[in-house]
Parts: sequence; C-alpha cells; structure tokens
Amino acid sequence: MAQPSASTEPATDADAAPARSRSLGVVTVTGGQPTSLPTQIPTTIEGVTREEIETRINATDSEDALKYLPSLLVRKRYIGDYNHAILSTRASGTGNSARSAVYADGILLSNYLGNGIANGSNFAPRWGLVTPEEIERVDVMYGPFSAAYPGNSAGAVVDFVTRTPTQLEAHVKAGYSSQPNDLYSTNRTFNSWQTSASLGSKSGDWSWWIDLNRTDSRGQPLTFATATVASGTPGSAGVPVTGAVRGLNTTNTPWYILGTGTQYHTVQDHAKLKLAYDLTPTVRATYTLGVWQNTSEGRSESYLKNAAGAPVYSGPVNIDGRSYNLASTAFPLTNDAQTHVMHGLSVKSRTQGEWDWEVAASLYDYAKDQQRAATTALPQAATGGAGTLQDQDGTGWNTLAAKGTWRPQGVGGAHIVDFGIGRDAYKLAIRKTNVAGTWLDGAPSTLVSDVGGRTETANLWLQDAWSFAPKWKAVLGLRYEDWRASDGTTSTATSSLRYADRSESDVSPKAALAYQLASATVLKGSVGRSVRYPTVGELYGATSGGALSFINDPTLKPEKSWTGELSLEQDLGNGLARATLFHETTKDALFSQLIPNATVSRVQNVDKVRTNGIELAYTGQNVVQDLGLRGLDLGGSLTYADSKTVANTAFPASVGKWQPRVPRWRSTVYATYKPDAQWAFTVAARYSGRQYANLDNSDVNGDAYFGASKYFTVDLRVRYQIDKQWSAAFGIDNANNAQYWNFHPYPQRTYTAELRFDL
Repeated sequence: MAQPSASTEPATDADAAPARSRSLGVVTVTGGQPTSLPTQIPTTIEGVTREEIETRINATDSEDALKYLPSLLVRKRYIGDYNHAILSTRASGTGNSARSAVYADGILLSNYLGNGIANGSNFAPRWGLVTPEEIERVDVMYGPFSAAYPGNSAGAVVDFVTRTPTQLEAHVKAGYSSQPNDLYSTNRTFNSWQTSASLGSKSGDWSWWIDLNRTDSRGQPLTFATATVASGTPGSAGVPVTGAVRGLNTTNTPWYILGTGTQYHTVQDHAKLKLAYDLTPTVRATYTLGVWQNTSEGRSESYLKNAAGAPVYSGPVNIDGRSYNLASTAFPLTNDAQTHVMHGLSVKSRTQGEWDWEVAASLYDYAKDQQRAATTALPQAATGGAGTLQDQDGTGWNTLAAKGTWRPQGVGGAHIVDFGIGRDAYKLAIRKTNVAGTWLDGAPSTLVSDVGGRTETANLWLQDAWSFAPKWKAVLGLRYEDWRASDGTTSTATSSLRYADRSESDVSPKAALAYQLASATVLKGSVGRSVRYPTVGELYGATSGGALSFINDPTLKPEKSWTGELSLEQDLGNGLARATLFHETTKDALFSQLIPNATVSRVQNVDKVRTNGIELAYTGQNVVQDLGLRGLDLGGSLTYADSKTVANTAFPASVGKWQPRVPRWRSTVYATYKPDAQWAFTVAARYSGRQYANLDNSDVNGDAYFGASKYFTVDLRVRYQIDKQWSAAFGIDNANNAQYWNFHPYPQRTYTAELRFDL
C-alpha cells in the first residue's frame, strides 16, 4: 500500500528489468521504479511499460500511454490538447474529469478546481507535465478501493512512474505528424513537430534527471458556427451568401454549417528536473520541478461568400431565401498564454522492515494563465479591435501528506498496516475584463466577471492487508475526510455576491478479499465507498453569453458512490486472462445539464445513477511460440456497461436513459510481431458503441457537431532498431480514416514518424 506522494523509491540492483508478478490477485512490481499505487490490494490493476509504449504506441503525448488499456478513453482532440483531454473510465464519461485521479510519481496532475469544461476554463489533467520519453511505466487501479486516495478515485487512479537513472543516460527524439483533414468545406493538412532531449545519471548518493520537450502543433477545426434552417426568417433581407453546408444536428433538425472555429496552433515547452539524494542507505529525499509553457492561437474560417467571392463574418445574411443575423463573435479569435509550475518534495524510508514512513508535499501553480478573445468581428479582428482578457494567474493547488507502514511480526498472520494524514487545498480565481485598446495586447479595463473561491480537504486513513491463511488475503480500510469550501464570490460589472462558507465530513470504508482457487487461478473481490466533493468551479464559477450559459450552484451536495467488482484471473503461463463483474451506484451525481425549456445549463445533483457491467481482458507474450512463431504479443479487452439514470427529480426526462458519454460496448485489441531484435510491427484497433451527450438522450444523431458517436479505428506502427543507439518508427493512427465525434471532431487519418537516439 502506498500513499500518493511526490517521490520515487531508491533503485536497487533488481531494478534493471521491469516486470510484474502476480500472487493472490496482487500485482507485485519486481523491477523498474516503484509505483505509488497500492499493489497490496487484490483489485484490478493494469499497466504498460516504457518498452511496450515505444514498441506499440504512436505516443505524441503522455496520455497516449493509456490508449489500449481496458475501459479507458482520453478525449484527446489533437496533438498537445491541453484543455479538453479528459479521462473516461468504466462508469464515468469524458465530461467527468473529477471522477478519476492522475499522478506523476505520486504528484497530483488531476485538476480538481473544476469538473469537465465549464465557466470559461478547463479542468483536464495536466498531461503536459509528463512527456512520453520520460515515462518508465504507467499503472492504473480501477475503482476507489484504496483508503489512501480521495473520493475522486471513483473511476480510476493513474500513476505515471518516470525515469530515475542509475547510470549516465541520454536521449534525443524528433517526431513529425501529418493529418489530411476533409470535413464540411475544410480540406487541409494539419502538421505537428515534436522534439525532446533528456539527460540523467547517478553519482554516489545523488541522482538527477533533466527532460526538455517542445511541441509545435496545428490541429483540425474543433468548433463550428451553425444556424438551424428554421431559425431563419423567410424573405430577401440580408446579404445573399453562398457556401453554407447543409446537415442535421444531434436531434436530426436541419441546420447549416457556416464555418469553423477554434483551430489551434499551439507551441508548448516542457522542462523537468528531478533530484534525489540518499540521506542514508534506506532514506531518500526527492525534489521535482516541472515547468509547462503554452502559447496558442485559436482561429476561424467562414464558409460564407458574398457575390464578389469575399468571406462574410457578421451581420445580416441571406441563405437560400432566409435571413440570419451573425453575431460579431460567430467566428471567434483567441490567444492563450500559460506558464504553469509544479513542485514536488518528499522524504521517504524504504527499509522493508517493521516500519517505513514518508512525508511529501506538492504545489501546482498557474504562474500565468491568460486568454485574450476578440469581440470585434473579422476581418477587423485579425489586426485588432475590442476584446476581453480572462486572467487565472494565481490559481492552483497544493498537497501535504504524511504516511507510515507497519509490518508487525507474529500477529496471527502476515499484516501490512498503512496509515496516513493529509491535506489538499485548491484556489480558483478567474477574472474577465474588457481591454483598453486592441484585444491583442490591450490592458485590462472594465470588469466583465470575477469568480472564484477555495476548497480544502483534510484526510485521515488506515488500511490493513492481512494474509490470514495460505490461500486467503483480506484488505480492510477506512478513510475520513473533512471538506471545507470558502471565499466563494461571483461578481459582474453591476453586482457582487459572496457565498457562505460550507463544511462536511464523511467516512468511506473499503474492503477486498482474494482466494487462490488453484496455483494459476485467483478469485478476488473489492468494494469501496467514495465521496466526490463539489469543486470550486461547480460551486462558484459562472459564465454568460454565447449559445449557452452556465450557472453555478453553491449548495451542491457531494456525490457518494458505492463501487464493487468481482474478478477471476487465470495465469496462462505466457499470458493472463481476466473476467471482472463491476457495479457502481452513485447518489447525487454531479452533472452539468440543460434546464428544461431553456438555453441555460447548470451543474446539478442527479439523484441516482447505476452502472452494471462486465470487463474481459487478456495480455500475452510469445503466444504461439509452441507453433514455431516467436515474438507475437497479443492483448485485448471487451467491456459492457449498463449505465443509466434511475432517479432525477430535477430532470425527470433523464430517468431510464443512458449515462452521458458512457458507451454500452467498448473494446481494444492489439497484436505486436517482433521477428527479430530489430523489427517490431503492431496493429491495434479500438471500438466504442453508441453513446449520448445529453442526460435525456435527446441527441439521437451522434455523427454531428455536439454529438457523441460510435467509432472503430485501426492504428499501425512499425519500429526499427537501427543499431544500439539509433531507432526509427513510422505509424498511422486512424488508418481507416473514421470520422467520429465527442462534441468536437476527433482527428482523421494521421501519419507519424520519429527518429530517436539513446545513449
């Protein structure tokens, strides 16, 4: 069992070859850098190693490492997607970022300042603070079965374990991606470049690691200006235009696609420094500094042309005998500039004797986070004009934790008792102003809105892993949390509102049991309660304007879930097969949903959501070597989830409907063939069945902007080890060129190439 912490453990001579072994349904990491996950709990833990990532995955961002793991989906829309790449799990969709927990070496990367995309901001995990090249291994625990983690672990806990060198090593990589894109009236190729370099070593008691990365990415258009046909007024008013693309929206209502928006050109720089010092042979101090910097331009294109062939961006227009009035922001322009800084510090013992301990702290700081947006219409906006500035400088979170492990001797069986105390604190500050002068560089002037507040959770937890008989293992845990929300404010140019402080305390029990049915067969079950408290953004954030407005709710209840799973695992010698039944019941589930008969959405509690499902998974190495074919690795998974709203007094039309963005069926499969030590060929496929974006499932057409569609994609990768130091790879993601949606369009067929040097 391990408490999330800002640390990695000292390396040993056994760390040379990462591997896993399984006993009583427990994952035991026998090589590589240790995970912070609680490997003593007999529950579902899946993972992927550095070697598997390099061989199998066209990994341009760290979240790509999760691509083929069971029941997981990251809503990555383009290379370098920093604001919408939300993790979906068995019973949680891509609108619920606060229902999973992502760590890097135990440092929190999940952004619990909000949930999903709301109040003019985004709350995806901070994937950019880890690069694919520094990953040693990724481990995932499915469900809230460890008392060491907060209620946000209801979906899954992801831990990126990054490299800590034991000798001098250096790495350089250059990569290129190209996506020919054809959608509506956009027919262009969007290209991206990535370069990285890393250097590390160990000398005496000191270990160090430096990692640098730059991404220069152009993504496909992500949003579109639209107008339903019926919203136009019959007649001849307005400038006659051509170029509008007819289609059907998510409710199969005829509409026009008028042009594109939010086509990002983003340049990102990442720098990471890790220092470790062995205070004694069994005590290590570790410090991590990460800096992520982003500059991004969001641009638009109008499909509409007047009689002279010039693009039309705003004002009254006439399409096919109907008049429409285009707002000045119908085709938006934005410029983002962010500098985020992460610190992690820990001191940890690893005696493996009767007692071990750890003290850890981390800080994530929005040192600079600003977005400028034009309110002047194009074409003038391209060179200046009025606009707004949204400033989140000073937003961030910090964590502090102390943990102990006690391994008592001779107390009625083998025990491992873990316990800890901790505190997590979050501060959100979003100030939006008009600018004086041009939107491109003007100083802030009059206030548009100012929202923010704080939340803080103190925790105390205890967990005992007890091998009480040769074939049995039990884990019992209890987590106590004391949550407080304070300093909540919502201000506009004409009003100001301060919210009352709130507090709540909850206890979450956990239990797991494993039984060794046979030498290669294990039966295991887990159950756990989790409490996911409302985020600062859900409580206090508010926006207005545009097609939809968002209303916060300072009285939101925490969502409370009971999650369970029952698994049968079979060791096949050269592979592992698993069948898992899972269940989750969530009361007061937190969703953003439309108010009936209105164009305003608000975050509300849904009375009850229930999910039942089954997950099948298999991984195997050299699976047909007995037939004379060596080097073939296979893996795959199949998940069925019956996930529905069973009670919702605030929105009765949603009762009996499928939970948003949780597909009924999903599957992954891959095959990697390594005929020799130089070549590796991989083909992988992913499938997701029908899903919905709305609570009432009114979005019956998923293959449209705003929709959530089914999909089937095939990925290819070829890797060639040129010599001991040099390697090259070529890949194609979405080789079958599927067009699919999750509100925004996903990338179409994308070609990747990389060249790498390893010392």
